[in-house]
Amino acid sequence: MSVARIEAILLAAGESRRMGYPKPLLRLGDESFIAHTTALALGVATRLVIVLGAHADRIRPAVAHDARVMVVENPNFDRGQLSSLKVGLAEVIASGADAVVVHLADHPLVAPATFRALVGDYRRTAKPIVVARYRGRRGHPVLFDRSVFAELMAAPEDQGARVVVSADPARVGYVDVDDPGVVLDLDTPDDLANAGLPAPPSEA
Repeated sequence: MSVARIEAILLAAGESRRMGYPKPLLRLGDESFIAHTTALALGVATRLVIVLGAHADRIRPAVAHDARVMVVENPNFDRGQLSSLKVGLAEVIASGADAVVVHLADHPLVAPATFRALVGDYRRTAKPIVVARYRGRRGHPVLFDRSVFAELMAAPEDQGARVVVSADPARVGYVDVDDPGVVLDLDTPDDLANAGLPAPPSEA
C-alpha cells in the first residue's frame, strides 16, 4: 500500500478586526505568525496552500519563498472561514492529494509534535477526519481525508466545516495532546498579553 500524500491549508484571510492589526503579521520571537505556521504545516505536508483575503497585499510579502508554498486569494473572505477553506481545498483536490491538514495562521503556539501526532493517527487508523483535542476541547489542526473533500466543498458556509465533522461521529478520530496551543485563540491584544506575546505594532 502506498503512503498517503498529505498537503496542508493555512487559513490567513480574516479581517483581524478585534486585533486591530493583521494577525498573520504578528510576531512570535523573531518570526511572523505566518512564517511560523508555514513551517509547522510543512513539517508534515508535501505542499502548503495559504489562503489570503483581507490584508492580502500586506501579508503576501511575508510568505516564505518556498517551492512547496502556494498562495491563493479568497475574494469572498467576508463569507467566513469555510469559504476560504473551499478556495484552498480546490487546489488540494486538483493536485490529487490523499488528505489535507487544515490550520489557522492565528494559532501559532501549537507544538510541532501535535502535527506529527495528527498525521500519525491518520496513517494508523485511516479515519476520514482527525481532530487535535486538548482537555476535551476540539481545536486545530484538523486533518481531512479526500473521501470527505466533496462534503466540505458542498457544506453551507454559514455553518462551517463543523457540519461535516459532526455528520458522523464514527468517522472522526481525536488526538488528545498536552498542548494548549490547540485551543488558544489569539483574537485581541489582551489575548496576546495573556500568552506572553508582544502587543500589535501601533499603526498611528
